[in-house]
Amino acid sequence: MKTHRALAIILFSVAAACTAADIDPTFIRRSLASAADAPSDLTTQTCRYQPLFGAGDRQAKPLKSVARYGQVTVAGGGACRPVKYAGEEQIYFVLEGTGTLLYAGSKFPLKKDDFVYLPAGVEHTLAGGSGALRVIWMGFRIPAGTAPVPAGSPAIANLADVPKQVVGNHPPSTLYQLMIGDRSSKRDKIAAGLSVSSLFVMEFTAGGTNAPHHHEREEEVYLLLDGAGDMVAGGGMDGIEGRFPAKAGDAYFYRLNTTVGFYNAPGGAKAHILAVRSALAPPKSKE
Repeated sequence: MKTHRALAIILFSVAAACTAADIDPTFIRRSLASAADAPSDLTTQTCRYQPLFGAGDRQAKPLKSVARYGQVTVAGGGACRPVKYAGEEQIYFVLEGTGTLLYAGSKFPLKKDDFVYLPAGVEHTLAGGSGALRVIWMGFRIPAGTAPVPAGSPAIANLADVPKQVVGNHPPSTLYQLMIGDRSSKRDKIAAGLSVSSLFVMEFTAGGTNAPHHHEREEEVYLLLDGAGDMVAGGGMDGIEGRFPAKAGDAYFYRLNTTVGFYNAPGGAKAHILAVRSALAPPKSKE
């Protein structure tokens, strides 16, 4: 009898573990400080990639609209392999250094705080300048059947040219710089996204917050650029139950309907977060 009971407990435990393993997390935490290099389509001996979310990361399954998100480091005078994705729009954000974007046979200079939108299906790559170039590389799946966009010129701007403002019902302790929005946007510096609905930087005063909230139809990624505080992740609508200490380089991926937010450390310096939201791509036809 005892043997049967012990066996039943073991079988139940195994089944429970399997069920838990099949459940996608509501958020994923990563850090640039501990992210390992991984091979990718653009890596070379002078071009490294550290995946945080999506392609190259061990836990890519929960991501629906986000195809890839990580840091590219190009050595001075180095270059990455050219890449082209028919089903992804791309965004680059320059964290440090100078370099060149090679896009559809033309060259475009890059510097710190530049942000770039690239439509799907256009070949492009990065080259380093006199020193190392560090860039956040993002890719987002576009809706199936989307008509290709002519190459034209890439959309490039700099964060310094984007005004700071209070947005919506968020408290004035957070100022937003709205960089890239969807193609109907009237408020963003660049209106170009298909899946991408908003790329922006948030500036938090000491002790400030953007107030915990959620998005019903969008995935979101936060990257803490500088400062320190508490990241909110999946902790109820008030954001109290899910507060995690965060430092520069920490990144969070949020599934739709997950509570998100940030509380800057009181009495300290300002903090800045690079954030991007993207809509879930529609399911592929079964035909």
